[in-house]
Amino acid sequence: MIHLTRLNGQGFVLNPDLILKAETTPDTIVTLVDGTRYVVEEPIDVLSERIVRYRASVVAVARELSAASRSESSAVAQAAARDEEAAAPKVAHLRPRRG
Repeated sequence: MIHLTRLNGQGFVLNPDLILKAETTPDTIVTLVDGTRYVVEEPIDVLSERIVRYRASVVAVARELSAASRSESSAVAQAAARDEEAAAPKVAHLRPRRG
């Protein structure tokens, strides 16, 4: 989510995935995919930077979650292998008696 400010000073947050377009006339107007329009204080370059940072943070979090998931999966697999090895029957190798 990105933080924006309406012209009356009221702040709000917006999901940038819902933005269809933004234009400057001279105020910045953000149009959403459903046709809703917001006039905001932030210049269009600030709006663009906030969207880029938001998207970068989404990618970074996805990478962290993916790495954590792989690490967790590896730890679970290692624990399962240890459990399987511990549960395996022990076979004694007997040598024939010499007699």
